[in-house]
Amino acid sequence: MLFNSYSFLFLFLPFTLLVFFLLGKYRRSLAGLWLFGASLFFYAWWNPAYVGLLLASVLFNYGVGQAIVREHVRGREKLKRTILIFGIASDLGLLAYYKYANFFVTNVSSLLNNGWHVEPVILPLGISFFTFTQIAFLVDAYLGKVKESNFIHYGLFVTYFPHLIAGPVLHHKEMMSQFAQPATYRIHWENFSVGLSLFSFGLFKKVVLADGIAPFANLLFTAANHGNMLTFTEAWGGALAYTFQLYFDFSGYTDMALGISCLFGVKLPINFDSPYKAVNIIDFWRRWHMTLSRFLRDYLYFPLGGNRKGKFRRHFNLMATMLLGGLWHGAGWTFVIWGGLHGMYLVINHSWHGLRERLGFPVEKISRTGRIVGMMITFPAVVLAWVFFRASNIHAALHIVSSMIGLNGIMLPGRSVFSGHQVEVMEKLGIHFGPAPLLYGHVAIWKWIVVLSAIAWFTPNSQQILSNYQPTLEQVTSEGWLRWQPNMVWLGIIIAILLYSIIGMEKVSEFLYFQF
Repeated sequence: MLFNSYSFLFLFLPFTLLVFFLLGKYRRSLAGLWLFGASLFFYAWWNPAYVGLLLASVLFNYGVGQAIVREHVRGREKLKRTILIFGIASDLGLLAYYKYANFFVTNVSSLLNNGWHVEPVILPLGISFFTFTQIAFLVDAYLGKVKESNFIHYGLFVTYFPHLIAGPVLHHKEMMSQFAQPATYRIHWENFSVGLSLFSFGLFKKVVLADGIAPFANLLFTAANHGNMLTFTEAWGGALAYTFQLYFDFSGYTDMALGISCLFGVKLPINFDSPYKAVNIIDFWRRWHMTLSRFLRDYLYFPLGGNRKGKFRRHFNLMATMLLGGLWHGAGWTFVIWGGLHGMYLVINHSWHGLRERLGFPVEKISRTGRIVGMMITFPAVVLAWVFFRASNIHAALHIVSSMIGLNGIMLPGRSVFSGHQVEVMEKLGIHFGPAPLLYGHVAIWKWIVVLSAIAWFTPNSQQILSNYQPTLEQVTSEGWLRWQPNMVWLGIIIAILLYSIIGMEKVSEFLYFQF
């Protein structure tokens, strides 16, 4: 079931809320059980056959967590560690089978030329997210940070439908304290106002903005996959179209997840914080899919040694973490390259910070000019990496990249705005004028890019707009000039946004992060 569907918006969500608060009025345990069951139904809407897999994973990790806690109390560290390794290995083994079996067999068969093949394995929806959530729980149980004896509470923590399919990746301690509060099970109209407003922002981002620019991105990547000649303008237009499609698609999903959870009186951690405003790639990863970045840092980068064993080891750990992070996003060499590019970016960024510190320039203090220059360097680097993230194969990605750097020549529209001498000089430099075949007649793509870039760079994000009412677990600081208030003006704005988005929901499309 999709957040941006009529069945969810007009049937599932209101009915789930109604029964949750009715049960919560009399017995909280029944309300929790209802929400657990509703979350399983939400997941089953995609494919009922995989509910058994989800439940088996929940039961297995609950049992392993109980065993770890028991051995922690008894002080048997060696056995506790063995149980943890067994649990994590089992989780990763399940994830590897469903996500990487086809990729592994195809590559081995190609390398050995032995004709191996397996029946295509269907990737269960959200398996990466509920697997990572439970691995985090097992590690926290091993460290003595959490314990959970109530199976219903644990099941709800894992399957809670606002985060189940595409995150955020949660920690047990973030959720259980909220589900234990009596206030969670009572209706608070402020939560409804904030939650519906946040949901409306997200629905608009997905249905109107992301889906609006998506056809232009699809046009470029389909053409590249077929080997069509691409001009400089077309390559950059399509790459930027996908860059903003992904931004508003994921930002929209995050807003909707936060908003839905607010309706239930539960706050989720912030997961998306205007990443295209990042002044460097380190800053980007503090803003993009923040809970995944946190997971990779805490459970992969730090265990590898982090920055504690010298510069070379730190750079190796960064590269290894990002390569595995790329592979987590998808079983394909394009994702590995995307992760490798970001690993390389991070190594360069950390090296630059080290040089600045040695020269006596504090890393924390960046001038306004420095911030602008940093954004101008970071954003194109991110766009270039997104090409590999989106392309169906390496050949198509390289085809687009070669056009983006001008290897296929540069063709621009608008010859008439230059003088004859200017045109002559530009043509000697390899810049020509004429219609771009793919984007000819599609001037709208650049209008979309201008509007969406202005929103991404110059407006506060949804959490900042609603910062007076703190819709997330973390405190958010507002940029000041646009703040939501529970008044008639904002009511009119939210109704208009919601109605316009609902009208545009006739053609339902999945969120891009559902494929991971």
